[in-house]
Amino acid sequence: MEPTRVNKYCSMCGYCSRREADALIAEGKILVNGQCATPGQKVTLEDQVTVDGARILPKDEKVVLAFYKPVGIVCTTSDKDRAKNVVDYLQYPVRVYPVGRLDKESEGLLLLTNDGELTNHILKARYYHEKEYIVTVDKPVTAAFLDQMAEGVPILDTVTRPCQVKQKGKQTFSIILTQGLNRQIRRMCEALGYQVTKLKRVRILNILLEDLQPGEYRKIEGDQLEQLYRLTQTGD
Repeated sequence: MEPTRVNKYCSMCGYCSRREADALIAEGKILVNGQCATPGQKVTLEDQVTVDGARILPKDEKVVLAFYKPVGIVCTTSDKDRAKNVVDYLQYPVRVYPVGRLDKESEGLLLLTNDGELTNHILKARYYHEKEYIVTVDKPVTAAFLDQMAEGVPILDTVTRPCQVKQKGKQTFSIILTQGLNRQIRRMCEALGYQVTKLKRVRILNILLEDLQPGEYRKIEGDQLEQLYRLTQTGD
């Protein structure tokens, strides 16, 4: 293995994402040969990289799961709220972590994996990867509302990207986003005078929620997994 940044190494090992590794480095929890790792430090397989005293090594098997996150479960690997931690809730035999977030009040499709590189490619906004949601709001949607949602809404000191929006019912619509701002759909609706009463994610790229029920998961394999990797191989 060529010299690799510590955060990328942790990602390759399936321990955590690069961003999470950066946080662990800042907290002094990652050691390289017994010394606290530093941001940007490079390592090889000859180095001993440990987190909380346990050595981490690259893993051969990559796991990708499609999980129906129920309302109330938080998308984190933190111990602070173990009763509602998605990783502890799932209890999968291989350590996996969530690809991005789905807020506590929302439900639906969440991908989990031990492939940090796949996580990075899915989450990078510049790749315009699609995520689809079904949203219910507190009053009837109008054509003007749908048009404004599709064109872009000013939130968080920016304007959201144009997106695909389609009415599904009197108070329900689907929306396909290619970015992931914090609580984006809820903030967009609030900016236009609506409150979200239910938000369910039903698709990420080529992976569909399909017939999964809350709390259930399935392993992504075969052609579907190969297509997912093809869609995310866009380079760094």
